[in-house]
Amino acid sequence: MASTHLAATTESLALAMEAKDPSEAISILYRVLEDPSSSPEALRMKEQAITNLTDLLRQENRGEDLRSLLTQLRPFFSLIPKAKTAKIVRGIIDAVAKIPGTSHLQIVLCREMVQWTHAEKRTFLRQRVEARLAALLMENKEYSEALTLLSSLIKEVRRLDDKLLLVDIDLLESKLHFSLRNLPKSKAALTAARTAANAIYVPPAQQGAIDLQSGILHAEEKDYKTAYSYFFEAFESFNALEDPKAVFSLKYMLLCKIMVNQADDVNGIISSKAGLQYVGPDLDAMKAVADAHSKRSLKLFEIALRDYRAQLEEDPIVHRHLQSLYDTLLEQNLCRLIEPFSRVEITHIAELIELPMDHVERKLSQMILDKKFAGTLDQGAGCLVIFDDPKTDAIYPATLDTISNVGKVVDSLYARSAKIMA
Repeated sequence: MASTHLAATTESLALAMEAKDPSEAISILYRVLEDPSSSPEALRMKEQAITNLTDLLRQENRGEDLRSLLTQLRPFFSLIPKAKTAKIVRGIIDAVAKIPGTSHLQIVLCREMVQWTHAEKRTFLRQRVEARLAALLMENKEYSEALTLLSSLIKEVRRLDDKLLLVDIDLLESKLHFSLRNLPKSKAALTAARTAANAIYVPPAQQGAIDLQSGILHAEEKDYKTAYSYFFEAFESFNALEDPKAVFSLKYMLLCKIMVNQADDVNGIISSKAGLQYVGPDLDAMKAVADAHSKRSLKLFEIALRDYRAQLEEDPIVHRHLQSLYDTLLEQNLCRLIEPFSRVEITHIAELIELPMDHVERKLSQMILDKKFAGTLDQGAGCLVIFDDPKTDAIYPATLDTISNVGKVVDSLYARSAKIMA
């Protein structure tokens, strides 16, 4: 960084824009920020210089330089309005977030800013940085710390009645409880977010996030039709904004179609005008799963899971539902294969279904315990013995009905006799 400053003027900014390489432009902008002038025009030029410098540092992936810039700008923040300070701080934190592999740096940066805002008594900015910090901690799987931070923040924001921030925090709390598998609290937090959102204008991106979370919770309760509606709403919001989250909404829409045995609709959705914009590994993965489901093929299902591991296994929402789908498919295939037999070797079933014998044996024992069919495993002979379904004797329900009717007759006669005696 050069030691002499440059005057904070439009000429200096133009000089930076005309620089041959980014390093030279960055050096010029740093010199502009060193200008001691605090006139309104100089402050305005410095704000523009900060915006340009932030963009250049992000393009060069210089996360640590962005962090030191934020520290360096603290004296400047005392000269400009608090709203502009908040805008610059959030802009620099957003820029760091766009640099890959900086999650730890973002957490450190947010912690430093929280300490500074505490010291400077900048409540409005502190609350937003704390909400950002809680989201980063959740992504980093530091759930207990994130929950502690959110609990105190929610009480404070509710007292101030800042609806827009409250929607963000309640939505974040819902996601956090969902990650901890606490569905009742997750639903309660989402309801609170919806209530706060109904009282104000909510930006489309935020409304899309609320719909996406609603769809995830409904899917968790196996209400896939309602979940599909929410995912569709979220997809429309994100698609209009060209937000990358649109592809996840579309992916979950396809998942819902597969889970309600409408896998044939998947190809139609993907080949639609909106779907074609997002063709890629995520949609290819869901198409492979839909194909396996349509053909009732466990082998194709396992190939899809192996080929699209990042899109299926590593997405916790998809993985949870596909595991349930896989178990259902396996049970249906096993029931179909053992139907003609009264006694069959487990190795033969394993060969027919093309799965390891120990996996098939474990699943058969689970199905027997769950009373999916009547039978027993003869492990000594390595066979499965299937019993005929016991026929229910109709005499017992008929007897119960008769006793119930006799009881009604006795009650009726007692009521009549009571009237006569009176």
